[in-house]
Order: sequence, then C-alpha cells, then structure tokens
Amino acid sequence: MFDYAAKFSAGLTYAEFLSRHGTPDQQARWAAQHAQISLTAAQREVLAGFTRRLPVVCLAGAWCGDCVQQCPIFDHFAAATPRIELRFFDRDAHPDLAAHLRLCGGARVPTVVFLNEDLQELGRYGDRTLAKYRQLAAAQLGPACPTGFVPPSAELQAAVLDEWLGQFERAHWMARLSPRLRERHGD
Repeated sequence: MFDYAAKFSAGLTYAEFLSRHGTPDQQARWAAQHAQISLTAAQREVLAGFTRRLPVVCLAGAWCGDCVQQCPIFDHFAAATPRIELRFFDRDAHPDLAAHLRLCGGARVPTVVFLNEDLQELGRYGDRTLAKYRQLAAAQLGPACPTGFVPPSAELQAAVLDEWLGQFERAHWMARLSPRLRERHGD
C-alpha cells in the first residue's frame, strides 16, 4: 500500500512543476497548449458542483508530449473549483511513485491518481484517453511517443478534455457518495 498522505505534500503546483522541471522550450510549449484550452459553460458547471475535497496526484514529465497536451487540462479543472487540489510529481524525481504507478509494465505519464479527503486512493487513470489511443491507432498502429511540438486537432483536444473531465467527475462522485464520508459530513 502506497502512503499518499506522506507523498502529497511533496507535490508541486502546475507552475512550480514547470518552473522546476521544464526547460524554457518545454515551458513555452506547455504555455501555448494551456492557452488553447477553454472549458465550456457546461464543463465549468460540472466542476462547480464538486462538494468534496479532491486531492489529485499527477505523475508527469515536462519533456513528455502527452503531458504537454493533457496536464494543462488538469490545471484548468483545478482553476475552476477550489475542491480540486492538484499536485504534480516529476516521474524521474520520484522513482518510488513512478514504480508504484506503473501502467502496462512501464512508468507511463501522465498518470493521475484521485484521492479522497483522507488521501486514500479512489482510482487512477492514464496515460492517454480513449480518444487519443483511437487517434494514434488510426494514424500509425505502432509504438510512438508524440513530441508535443504539434498540437492536437481541436476535435481531439475536446474529446480528451471531456474524457478527463469524466474521470475527475467520477472520482468526485465516488468521494461524495462514500457512506463513511457522508456520515462524517452529515449529508
């Protein structure tokens, strides 16, 4: 069992993560992608409805093309509600976390872990959404690691954003409907 309570406080905010782990070129790519993301009114409404504290761990790499395309989405989610407490961890600087979060036999990024207010795991998701995997399969049917130099199409970006929002919302509802937490909060 991994001790997220001990680890969470070592996490970085989005800006701190990029400042500490990103080169100037990487930071520029992340900033350009961040500027391309916009939440719809309906998406903002979903996030505004979050009532439980939702700590979120994101294992990432500033060099990773998938992270460039997805992690700014998470920052937009966190900016839309004070309930999401988002912390970033560099994969190479936190080998213990990377080893614990291995997907398909590898230290894949980005990987997101949703926690309840007691820092217990609700679930994890990563490294790419279904829409992204479908796009990659259609384009190449082979191993690849996008560089982040070419931004995704608007259609793909919207699909990825919606899929990630669904994962954040799922974690929120899991915490919100927890009998133990409902008893604690009297709701």
